Amino acid sequence: TMSNQTLVTQFILQGFSEHPEYQVLLFGCFLSLYTVALTGNILIILAITLNPGLHTPMYFFLFNLATMGIICTSSIMPKALQGLVSQQSTISYGGCMAQLYFLTWAASSELLLLTVMAYDRYAAICHPLHYGTMMSKAFCSLLAAGVWMLCAFNTAIHTGLMLRLDFCGPNVITHFFCEVPPLLLLSCSSTYVNSIMIVLADAFYGILNFLMAIVSYGFIISSILKMRTSEGKQKAFSTCSSHLIVVCMYYTAVFYAYISPVSSYNAEKSKLAGVLYSMLSPTLNPIIYTLRNKEVKAALRKLFPFFQN
Repeated sequence: TMSNQTLVTQFILQGFSEHPEYQVLLFGCFLSLYTVALTGNILIILAITLNPGLHTPMYFFLFNLATMGIICTSSIMPKALQGLVSQQSTISYGGCMAQLYFLTWAASSELLLLTVMAYDRYAAICHPLHYGTMMSKAFCSLLAAGVWMLCAFNTAIHTGLMLRLDFCGPNVITHFFCEVPPLLLLSCSSTYVNSIMIVLADAFYGILNFLMAIVSYGFIISSILKMRTSEGKQKAFSTCSSHLIVVCMYYTAVFYAYISPVSSYNAEKSKLAGVLYSMLSPTLNPIIYTLRNKEVKAALRKLFPFFQN
């Protein structure tokens, strides 16, 4: 039967075409978010790179998070913006697979890195005397490289499994970017292996990873409460509060969108979650970390004297 069917060579991204009255408003919002995300993350990368005082584990991981944020948002925003100003947004099969790879790689790396950052805060607050040896330069580099490589390998498996599927019928993706669940719904081959791998990835990234971050914060909060001075408590909490806000924000979006089977996929819900983790998180990360961090603000003022606040 496959010989009589034409394989899909391009997909149509539905985007927000079912709400034409909001296209201009959405274009303005998305362009603003993308501009702020790029500017904020590039400023953080520059501040950390050019300021030797910020060459510490916490800022090294923040540098990696900013890089992941740029990859995450840049893999989908140009195409999403184009879709909002054109009558129909199409993406080639190869372009769709490339977008899927880079977005999944960056987004999953961010999740894993947030847990690594939680461990870094745990080491700093619960074991301050051993922090230097626990988070040595070599160990930090190993952790960061491990995150990038593990997520690249995991994403390669998911993308490889997607490449072996046939797409021969409808080609409208009910999203504003290429994502695994809506693509699986379009396939005319068996998606059983893909679905199993998604469940395993959800269990690792969404549940095990989340639990590790929560356990780290459990120890951190317990350690803070045992501190005798209110000044010590305040200082300890201020060093990890920004990170805790980002963790809560990111996992809320991920749980909302993905901890559910492909069969119960909801396009509207997934689009909202897609906006939250692919645009809002990379935009808010630099703002949250900068506004609540005197060292980063001081480094930015040194680089750009017109940054007075």
